[in-house]
Order: sequence, then structure tokens, then C-alpha cells
Amino acid sequence: MPNKPSAEKALRQSNKTLLKHREIKEELKRALKQARKAAGEKSTDAEAIVRDAAKLVDRSVRKNILKKSAAARTKSRLMKRLQKNVS
Repeated sequence: MPNKPSAEKALRQSNKTLLKHREIKEELKRALKQARKAAGEKSTDAEAIVRDAAKLVDRSVRKNILKKSAAARTKSRLMKRLQKNVS
């Protein structure tokens, strides 16, 4: 347990951030799973689902949840998978 008021506040902030990040990570995970499935199949709305997942990836980079290079790699793989099954 923290001994000083500033340490107590830091702990509160840390816990609050942890909960927010966990929520966003779970949402991102669900979206990526759905996008991978849609891109793997010849789905009619696969492009829209992948586009939404890419938006979530970008948003997570802005919120410092994902690293820039990890996001780029994820988006690249999604698009590659989508193009493979579209053509």
C-alpha cells in the first residue's frame, strides 16, 4: 500500500488506465478475430469488417496500447489475407 498521498493518487490513476486499456484490448481482439475470419472466407462484407478492424488498430496506437510497428504489421497481414481471398 502507498504511504504518501501522491503515491495513492498514482495507484488510482494506474488502476483506472489499466481498466480502460483492458477494455480497448478486448474490443480490439474481438474485432481482429472477426476480421480474420471474414477475410479468410469469401464474405460479401469482409472489406467493411476489415476496414473497421484497421480503424480500431489505429485508435489503439493513438492511445498507446499498441506499438506503431505492431499495428502496421497487423493491418498489413489483414489486407494481404483479404486480397488473397477476394481475387
